[in-house]
Amino acid sequence: MKHKQIETDKLILKVGEGRTYNCGTMTAIFKADENETNEKYSISEWWLEPNLEGVGAHLHEDNDEVFYVLEGTTSILVGDNWIDAEKGTFIRIPAKTIHDFCNRTDKKTGVLNFFIPGGFERSMPSIVKWFEENK
Repeated sequence: MKHKQIETDKLILKVGEGRTYNCGTMTAIFKADENETNEKYSISEWWLEPNLEGVGAHLHEDNDEVFYVLEGTTSILVGDNWIDAEKGTFIRIPAKTIHDFCNRTDKKTGVLNFFIPGGFERSMPSIVKWFEENK
């Protein structure tokens, strides 16, 4: 996926700016990804509508993930434990660790996600398609 920016360019994005992917009751906004970071990391916001079940427990063989709660309370599975992470909570999930996230509240929640190393955005077209076919 190629963009106008490369890893040596400065990136300044305002609220809501970035590459937006609609996933049903969840929206992802990618702020920086592989060609902008030389494949070192991907950064995205994930906004979850109220009472969202989650994406499903999964793990990444070679990627760490960092979540930082931007708004509301997001429930995040880390290994065997669900954590109700309030605004300002920081969570680092090492590679090969089962995880999931959902919104068990009646208010919209948002998390900032760092995917290390990068490349997660390559999966977004197929993820969007899956949500379109499984409403």
